[in-house]
Amino acid sequence: MWFAGPARRVPAAGRPATLRLGFSLAPGMRVGLYGGSFNPAHQGHAHVAETARRRLGLDKVIWLVSPQNPLKSRHELASQADRIRGAQAVAQGPAMIVSGIETQIGTQYTIDTLRVLKARFPGVKFVWIMGADSLASFHRWRGWTQIMAEVPVAVVSRPWISLKSRSSPAARRFARNRRPSTQARGLPDTVPPAWVFLRGPLNFQSSTALRERMRQARASRA
Repeated sequence: MWFAGPARRVPAAGRPATLRLGFSLAPGMRVGLYGGSFNPAHQGHAHVAETARRRLGLDKVIWLVSPQNPLKSRHELASQADRIRGAQAVAQGPAMIVSGIETQIGTQYTIDTLRVLKARFPGVKFVWIMGADSLASFHRWRGWTQIMAEVPVAVVSRPWISLKSRSSPAARRFARNRRPSTQARGLPDTVPPAWVFLRGPLNFQSSTALRERMRQARASRA
């Protein structure tokens, strides 16, 4: 989904009407896009998605379970099918949609996925959702400045990283485009670049800690 460097326009974006994505969106809907490896998904991810849904007044939040994050090692990466099932277990409520469409449409980078979805669903008001930990490394994503030009972005606070993320290269680059959190509900209607930082009760779960507990459990059974 990510990696640094210039973005390209994927051919699939020119023929999005032929795709069967497993969900439908109507013009005027306010839809959050929440991408990640979710390896595994946990309540911290659900906290980010639900905080964004509630504060931005979103109709839907689509969890985009990536085939492979180019910034992370393939070591210990569970299959996409397993990660989708894990995300479905924690993404509760009718507003949450878990999808592996990046495999289907053949995109690896967020910028390409955004362009395909915008072409497929004209009139839908998309917002990119990320945790504060992702904002800290956002400048390493491929086409990160173009992502900011494509859709508004909502950043949700995460433990230990919030201060660092707000002084990150991306936060500094787009400092003038940051909107106060009191204007969060209007973000989907805002012409990008525009972003908000949303604070709230912190959930301290992490995928790294969960993987470590899973390794320990396997070792104890061996």
